[in-house]
Amino acid sequence: MAKKNLTSEDSNLFRQSIGKVHAVKSDKVLLKEGNKPKPYPKTQTVNVDEHLSAKTDFDIEKVGIEDSLSFTAPGLQHNVLKKLRKGHFGLDAEIDLHGLNSNDAKQQLLHFLHGSVEQGCRCVHIVHGKGYRSADNHPVLKNNLNLWLRQHQDVQAFCSTPPKDGGTGAVFVLLQLSEKYNA
Repeated sequence: MAKKNLTSEDSNLFRQSIGKVHAVKSDKVLLKEGNKPKPYPKTQTVNVDEHLSAKTDFDIEKVGIEDSLSFTAPGLQHNVLKKLRKGHFGLDAEIDLHGLNSNDAKQQLLHFLHGSVEQGCRCVHIVHGKGYRSADNHPVLKNNLNLWLRQHQDVQAFCSTPPKDGGTGAVFVLLQLSEKYNA
């Protein structure tokens, strides 16, 4: 790389900014007796099941194959749901759960939501399927998702998507921003 010529004004400004400097004679770090460096803490494994509230007294009816889902957390403005439905928030991530059994779907959902919040995702797309193969037109995964999302502490709102994004077989979910992204 070619050396750039500095004007004397730039050179003086640089010297004033950094102040006095001294040459380093040794690059060894000396520790006083008994002052060992502190160890780094182990990374905590996160129990994603803790993100679901134990509250199960949600007054929700079973939904059918073509029924739409929608929910807003208490204290959230009603126009948030309209904006979510219209795709105002943009999509940051998506997951497809249909075809999975309930236990696998729940685990994948919880890990997905946790990772999405950690990465600063605001709005995610979850495909759960309509449940055509479910007995009595009561889709198991869709009904479970309706409950799980209501119980999840990071979910602020969700609604069924427009037909082009899966219709009643998918939801847009608005997530709370992680603490590290709230500045």
